[in-house]
Amino acid sequence: MSTTPPLAKPPATGSHAGPPPAPSFRVPHLWARTRPVLLPAASLLVFLLLWQLLAASGTWSETLVPPPAKVWDAFADVSTTHDGVRGYNGTYLFEHLGISLRRIAIGAGLGIAAGVLFGLLMGTVGWLRALFEPWITFLRTLPPLAYFSLLVIWLGINEEPKITLLAVAAFPPVAVSTTTAVAAVPRSLTEAARALGASRWNVVTDVVVPSALPETLTGVRLAGGVAYSSLVAAELVNGLPGIGGMVKDAANYNNTPVVLVGIITIGVSGLIIDGLLLRLERALVPWRGRA
Repeated sequence: MSTTPPLAKPPATGSHAGPPPAPSFRVPHLWARTRPVLLPAASLLVFLLLWQLLAASGTWSETLVPPPAKVWDAFADVSTTHDGVRGYNGTYLFEHLGISLRRIAIGAGLGIAAGVLFGLLMGTVGWLRALFEPWITFLRTLPPLAYFSLLVIWLGINEEPKITLLAVAAFPPVAVSTTTAVAAVPRSLTEAARALGASRWNVVTDVVVPSALPETLTGVRLAGGVAYSSLVAAELVNGLPGIGGMVKDAANYNNTPVVLVGIITIGVSGLIIDGLLLRLERALVPWRGRA
């Protein structure tokens, strides 16, 4: 009697093969894809719920803590024409925001450009860094309100003091980050470029600037945040139309819903701008974080 085990049958192929197994549903993979959306949405719902509970508790009056529904009504009022009134103070909300964004674009743009230029100079020329760095640090520690009144005295109450304040606020973060990044460029890279015949200008444009670009872009993002946080201060005087001026004017009349609408608008638009800057950073320095 033979004890040889029977040979296993080969798997069926061709037309006799069975259907392929259904792909498994991987919950962790789905969670990883939806988490960036679900978590912020959940935190927003929790925040709105706590806000509603706090407003309904009666601990504070609605003048101090209006419910979300009143803030939404204020948002609708300042965004449309109601009872013959166009928006807030004759200007729609998106127009207030657009005017403020134009001020930030001009003021912060000038400050960022000057910060990058000074950072390159101070990072490459030692005596310039020793000369200007203490002044930049002094400027960085000053709150905007500390010198805005002086700017109004010097420049008047029109656009000039607002643009100047935003430029001064945006300048130090970019200057400091660019200076630090340029000074941290490995000496071996610059010496190798000079050994290959590169001029001083080529060393700066082809070696120093690409090496310092990631930290410089981080400084640009910080400068944008600082300029945005200085917006209300910049629009304290003759700030209407403007989102910061709207907040200031509504606060004078204890119009808390409109104040909250302005604050939320500033925050949401700031998040959008920071997200765009982050995308720009990833496009310009795709190698960051992958070394």
